Amino acid sequence: MPAVGDLPPQVRLKIERRSNHPWIFQKMVEKPEPKPRPGSIVEIIDRDGTWCGRGFYNGHSRIALRVLTADPDEALDADFFRRKIAAAIALRRELLNLDAVTDAYRLVHSEGDGLSGLVVDRFAGTLVVEFFSAGMFRLRELIREVLLEQFPDSQYYWFADEHVGKQESFDCHPPAPPEPGVISEHGLRFRVEPGRGHKTGFFADQRDNRKRLSEFCQGKSVLDLCCNTGGFAVYAKALGGADEVTGIDMDEEVIEVAKTNAQLNKARVRFVQSDIFPWLRDAGNRGDEFDVVILDPAKMTRDREQVIPALKKYLDMNKLAMSVVKPGGILLTCSCTGLVKEEEFLDMIRRAAYYANRTVQILEIRGAGGDHPWMAHVQESRYLKAVFCRVD
Repeated sequence: MPAVGDLPPQVRLKIERRSNHPWIFQKMVEKPEPKPRPGSIVEIIDRDGTWCGRGFYNGHSRIALRVLTADPDEALDADFFRRKIAAAIALRRELLNLDAVTDAYRLVHSEGDGLSGLVVDRFAGTLVVEFFSAGMFRLRELIREVLLEQFPDSQYYWFADEHVGKQESFDCHPPAPPEPGVISEHGLRFRVEPGRGHKTGFFADQRDNRKRLSEFCQGKSVLDLCCNTGGFAVYAKALGGADEVTGIDMDEEVIEVAKTNAQLNKARVRFVQSDIFPWLRDAGNRGDEFDVVILDPAKMTRDREQVIPALKKYLDMNKLAMSVVKPGGILLTCSCTGLVKEEEFLDMIRRAAYYANRTVQILEIRGAGGDHPWMAHVQESRYLKAVFCRVD
């Protein structure tokens, strides 16, 4: 952050700025001389010499500029970040009243809260920060200070994925992970392990969808595919009153956490470590069928060039999942791949139904909870698709 009295360097665009999207890509930006360090705060001037914003500059990133303000009177100082983070937290606690249902939710959702490149999750007494930009990473001490002002007794952990560090040109050496903890959500309890290989520790974005799914489960047989740490499976049994629940995941570590989560909630769930493709083929050959099937795979790709192969994989797994749904049963199929648009995902469901020789009624299309907001002009933040279907 520039010292008091210092003017931030200027970066000029090759274009006239006619958008309020916070991302400006490298091909739209003149190379400044001298080049500011990755993550520097800069003044943004368009092709005609008109001032159009302030934000982070990174000459190594595909996203060269991340605009944080278009108000010429708004300085990007410590007070700016304190105000923005406080506003994001107030949205969750005062407007959404999330403390009434859970102690685990997203506090800051990057562009959705006007803080491009910063994600913060709260897990009971632990705050977990994930950096997606060099600019936010450079401000990590300020961000820590501001968050601990709001949650003074919390443990604090921060990290960045290796691919982000390479793209954004910063070296991230996170501290030792905090001890695993237990969070509560709609009266259920889950073990979280931030920093142990599975993003920020728990997928709070599916909280409302887990509860909605449980409403279809009373007395039913339920199959949770790509079950991860067992969120949907535990909800189906402990909150939904399912008769029998099976969870499938390839990852041995998350299966062990899933078993712990079932025990925490006195929920009898059968968890199986397996690739879902051979498991589903075998189940189909045996004629196994389930009243409710959940399919919630991990993100398929971060590369625009790989969207078509990702859709093909979604097609293959959805076709197999549909084949084990009882006639009239429920399929919840999800995608957290932001590059796959909702209309593409729905078209994939149509094609999967055709190849599986099933008829699919779309009952409801949902996304992430309100703690994962997205700006109308930044639809990239709207990544999660959760489609509730009736399969005949």
